[in-house]
Amino acid sequence: MGDSREKHMRRRRFLACGFGAIACAAGCGTERAGNVLRTGFSINTGGRRWARVGQAFAGAARASGFAAAVGHAISGSPAGPPAGGGTAAGFAITVSGLPALAAAELNNTQSLLDTATPLARLSGQVEVVVVPDRSPLRDFDDFAARLLASPQQTLLAGGPQGEPDHLLFGLIARAIGADGRRVDYTGYPRTGEGVSALLSGKAVAAAGSLADWRAAIGRGRVRALAVSTARRVPDLDVPTLLECGVRVDFADWTAAFGPEDMPEGGRESAVRMCEEVIGSSAWEAACLAAGWLPLPLAGDDFARWLDTEMARTRAVLRDLGLLDSTKATTCWGSCGNGH
Repeated sequence: MGDSREKHMRRRRFLACGFGAIACAAGCGTERAGNVLRTGFSINTGGRRWARVGQAFAGAARASGFAAAVGHAISGSPAGPPAGGGTAAGFAITVSGLPALAAAELNNTQSLLDTATPLARLSGQVEVVVVPDRSPLRDFDDFAARLLASPQQTLLAGGPQGEPDHLLFGLIARAIGADGRRVDYTGYPRTGEGVSALLSGKAVAAAGSLADWRAAIGRGRVRALAVSTARRVPDLDVPTLLECGVRVDFADWTAAFGPEDMPEGGRESAVRMCEEVIGSSAWEAACLAAGWLPLPLAGDDFARWLDTEMARTRAVLRDLGLLDSTKATTCWGSCGNGH
């Protein structure tokens, strides 16, 4: 356990995302609510990708009784001495996620594990695999069989290369034994372009967040073959990949991270705050309203999960030919629900 703690302390340098889209910077302080010491923090949603999550997290924190303001720091006693990325009120908390981890690997820069203190996993986006409504691929088994037999002729579409949609196809290819380097994938910056590519015959199948594809599914323009998470989406009659015999459980997750050299006392205070907020009914309601999957996991459990997620991401990027194949990975295996 001591080695693990020293390992995490060595990694704590403030998060520098490859996208330059920092979504949530927060100064942690404390104030008293009755006889209970509560953590205060400030949210600055300066990046679009994670802005909604940061705003929702602040709202759930306020509903849980914490002092949370958007745009400025809370006054009061800090949780510990200011560290790198900190403010006069305390520490900075950054909301980031899987795309930043993948970008760091692709750009050969420091990863989340190297540049931040893991605090808690917050939420995730369910991914879905879709085909045109008139596609001869009637179910996921048909798609998997074609991908395995003819990966170069199974044209795939989704978001930009190396981002979650591409990673999902890489995970599927690995799980069924297909050669990921032969997968023909085209990334598009916007979902609408992916829809157009799929419907015009430029792609056989596409992947993306369920939230982005719901309208096309609802209008009958595309059919969903499988969702990426371990549990079915309640209002969607679509099997999971696990039900289809593919050992993949995946979500485009978001999480909270602390700054470099975060003192243990400050980390413990921030983790306790995150645990209470992500376990609250307010956070569950916020996720439901936004169409996110709550993925509560905090503290050391989250740090250990993040180790495996980093290894899985590195491995699938290597399988897809996006990373040097000589790069080592220490393990394989992770899931969106912390199994």
